[in-house]
Amino acid sequence: MAILITGGAGYIGSQMAYDLTDAGESVVILDNLSSGHRWAVPERASLVIGETGDQALVSALIREHDVKDIIHFAASIIVPDSVRDPLSYYRNNTVNSRALIEAAVQCDVRSFIFSSTAAVYGNPAAVPVAEDAPTLPISPYGWSKLMAEIMLRDASRAHGIGHVILRYFNVAGGDPRGRTGQSTPAATHLIKVAAETALGLRPKLEIFGSDYPTPDGTCIRDYIHVSDLTGAHSLALGYVRSGGVPLTLNCGYGHGFSVQEVVAMVKRVSGVDFKVENAPPREGDPARIVASSARIRDALGWRPRFDDLATIVDHALGWERQLMKQFPHGGRGFGETA
Repeated sequence: MAILITGGAGYIGSQMAYDLTDAGESVVILDNLSSGHRWAVPERASLVIGETGDQALVSALIREHDVKDIIHFAASIIVPDSVRDPLSYYRNNTVNSRALIEAAVQCDVRSFIFSSTAAVYGNPAAVPVAEDAPTLPISPYGWSKLMAEIMLRDASRAHGIGHVILRYFNVAGGDPRGRTGQSTPAATHLIKVAAETALGLRPKLEIFGSDYPTPDGTCIRDYIHVSDLTGAHSLALGYVRSGGVPLTLNCGYGHGFSVQEVVAMVKRVSGVDFKVENAPPREGDPARIVASSARIRDALGWRPRFDDLATIVDHALGWERQLMKQFPHGGRGFGETA
């Protein structure tokens, strides 16, 4: 038996693949390598290049590898891009997820772990936001993920597939063992961008919006270390395998930091006072969003190990230095297709 990880050559998916292979699980990865990397895949995992929306391919993989569990990471994730090109987000995040869920049902997959997002909450009326808060996305990205959540819940009720939906807050950091990390070209994640700027890979960092209704005028986010996030997935997988009822859970620490606070931390940890400029706010960005994490702690016994902004930043900087050594001439293996 094997676990199928979609998007397993990407940032979070590759960390998940390492966690599972470290634990002795058999893993097969499906990734189109549009933003993932062949070199990020663990040696003990099998990589198949393809699309999650290709039902014939997915069904063949499930049968060939006797897949009983799916962890679905593959998605487009950049909020401003979703505003500019919503239809591609609805195709990749919604239509392809529907195809994957149908293949899972037809092939008798027993558990499905879905990576969703805090963007389903939009601009929440109360912070921290709990899982039963209204879901009112303010971007096509948020809507595309919410639609996939709804389809998975409906399919579960109709066909009995076990599932857990995990709503991510802001993922950052890198593998503590230095094997994988955020490697997306032209990334927009704040901590990665700040780390790249501190190491001279970017000339400056732009802060998008400085007059939000927050103490220092910049957006506030709940930053979660990637290893704590994948740890939550492992717990969710064990929960579903043991017959747990379907759950929707936030993945965040329950406290937030402003953009200004994050930038100050990156400067402190790196020892570099890099250039920062203010820029107009981006469409689709909520002012403040922080998780209520009580439910995941109670339901799964989740106990994060890296709930410390300085540690998250240190691991992110460490990964950027690793990339600089691995690809000293700037090419990081982007755009791999073969």
